[in-house]
Amino acid sequence: MSGAQARRTFVVEADGGSRGNPGPAGYGAVVRDAASGETLCETAEFIGRATNNVAEYRGLLAGLRAAYELDAHAAVLVRMDSKLVVEQMSGRWKIKHPDMRPLALEAAAVFPPDAVTYEWIPREQNKHADRLANEAMDAGKRGERWDAGASRAELDAHTPAAAAEPAAAGPTAPEPAAAPESAAAPESAAATDPGPTAPGTRVGWGPDLGTPTTFVLLRHGETPLTPEKRFSGSGGSDPELSAVGRRQAAAVAEALAARGTVQAVVSSPLRRCQETAATVAGRLGLGVHTDVGLRETDFGAWEGLTFAEVRERHPEDLDAWLASPSVRPTGGGESFAEVAERVAAARDELLARYEGRTVLLVTHVTPVKTLVRLALGAPPESLYRMELSAASLSAVAYYADGNASLRLLNDTGHLRWA
Repeated sequence: MSGAQARRTFVVEADGGSRGNPGPAGYGAVVRDAASGETLCETAEFIGRATNNVAEYRGLLAGLRAAYELDAHAAVLVRMDSKLVVEQMSGRWKIKHPDMRPLALEAAAVFPPDAVTYEWIPREQNKHADRLANEAMDAGKRGERWDAGASRAELDAHTPAAAAEPAAAGPTAPEPAAAPESAAAPESAAATDPGPTAPGTRVGWGPDLGTPTTFVLLRHGETPLTPEKRFSGSGGSDPELSAVGRRQAAAVAEALAARGTVQAVVSSPLRRCQETAATVAGRLGLGVHTDVGLRETDFGAWEGLTFAEVRERHPEDLDAWLASPSVRPTGGGESFAEVAERVAAARDELLARYEGRTVLLVTHVTPVKTLVRLALGAPPESLYRMELSAASLSAVAYYADGNASLRLLNDTGHLRWA
């Protein structure tokens, strides 16, 4: 580019959505010429199961890459209705979530830092990108890929000839079921509660999009604290398996070896899970990978106590904890909302790592119940309505379209002789 040649400027508008948060997700982005307002490029994609924020980052990345292909030396104004993405990419908010950090780094590397500026816009000003994201999600639901030609033809069929802005004049697809952005809580709701399922959404079945990723969920074997029903989380004594627990682990190992379907073993870092996982993995001829996201809740000052003892010593704290998933146990433990966010992040990372495979996750009561709850789209209070025995097996299958299917819950048939 010669010194006399004016630098071209693009406007990139991007959006993403998730119908379930996390759930079936997609993004859309449009590149316009800043001087003329002409639409130069549209892009959209169904990305499977993801959160709203991840989908928004994917939309940003796609829009920047599309602009780069048009002119690598251009200046770019990014306009989005995601306060989170705009503030994080502008450097005013920290990027803490592990799913978004690599996407943000990729987006920042497309153009030189001084070539891109970010501007927040209200949602009603981002209808073009929003429409593309919804078209991509609709196509994914049908088991198809988004097609730019079909998108333009459908839009033109409904747009008056004199309309100055096609996206504003044409019919807009239904908005995804997404929680509104909040500057006060930029990342907290991304993976905590999927919210109600939109009417008409098919849960647990849909177009055949290939082999699902299956998580076989194994609660660890019994410890000395288990029969006494004491709080035993990640902040306590980290007990080992009892003699009964070791027999249970051996029984699970034999049962899973007979099935012959497990292809990898991932475990919580806590001792009772590591011991259980080692027994099973040894029988299956597999190694054990550790994921700290699968650890049990930190129950704070309640560690080692029975429910009755907590009721006696901390009655008001216990009532508050039972009433709200956002309340922490006495002494600064973890709330169930915090655990859900951690477990959902671990789930998404493992789904990406083991796509299409059957993986045994050796973990604890709360993570197993949380994975089941999120798969069903059930409210947080459903955690109190599930029974989960030591060394029990559950299973959830995850499909490419974002649907999840609960296959098994609290199976203990393999423990009859343990």
